[in-house]
Amino acid sequence: MDTAHCPRFQESIEFLGRRWTASILRPMFDGPVRFTDLLDAVPHLSSRLLSQRLEELCRAGVVTHRREEGCPRYELTDMGRDLEHVFLAIDRWNCRWTDTEPGESPA
Repeated sequence: MDTAHCPRFQESIEFLGRRWTASILRPMFDGPVRFTDLLDAVPHLSSRLLSQRLEELCRAGVVTHRREEGCPRYELTDMGRDLEHVFLAIDRWNCRWTDTEPGESPA
């Protein structure tokens, strides 16, 4: 792995690391979701911020928005689905190296 600074890597990390973005994407790995499903899945997320993040994710090509029977649904694109292995790797790292409860800082 090239360890030199990479602006594209930094941009990707900052995009995915924006507040709530990963928590919004995570439920979509199981398939299309409704706006209200995402609000229920992510405690303390406001509908305004969810709308903003979904718009950003759609603009970036990570998520697509479509209407089914009058009900808008959000779904990962191929680009978005390709992130699943990244999320699984973070989950493995987290299980191995952190033993804190959510909201606590690792020692």
